[in-house]
Amino acid sequence: MASREAFLARVRAAQPKAQDLPEVPLFEAPPGELRARFGAALALMGGIEAQADSGEAVLALIRERFGAQASIASAAPEVQGTFSLDVATPPESLENVEVGVVRARFGVAETGSVWLSEREYGVNALGYLVQHLYVLLDPGALVAGLQDAYRRDDFRGARYAVLVTGPSATADIEGVLIRGAQGVRSLTLVWLAAHA
Repeated sequence: MASREAFLARVRAAQPKAQDLPEVPLFEAPPGELRARFGAALALMGGIEAQADSGEAVLALIRERFGAQASIASAAPEVQGTFSLDVATPPESLENVEVGVVRARFGVAETGSVWLSEREYGVNALGYLVQHLYVLLDPGALVAGLQDAYRRDDFRGARYAVLVTGPSATADIEGVLIRGAQGVRSLTLVWLAAHA
């Protein structure tokens, strides 16, 4: 026990002093409507766009594509999943779930990315272990560029956060593009207004 405590004490003593994050400059945004720019960037990265007016409409989209028996883990309150999901859910239990549903806090038009944190995922593995990810995004929750995302309080305050841009992909082997090699096989962005 003494060696463990001594080791931890050395680790604590070697921690660097906390520093303020650097100031991120603002750049002029390209012309064009944010939603159109977001959609073009998302498509370039292999993402799919859809439109829905309710959680039931999102479920209908999922069932149309994957069938009525698809397993669904939903962290979005609007969409009822078939798999129970809460903060106590073991991450490894998601390995056989076909579809994950999450609501992004905001999207970045410059890159077609959505911002997700531990709060949106509930279980961080939701964004990586399911086969297909459906991300709900309010059309009014777009920022122009990455520099705008970095300035948001929710970006700075999250313990875990990720910008997701399309499905997982690699072209390392013989230059052949393979989707879903290290994560989700498809990402569908569903435009759905958030209701307060």
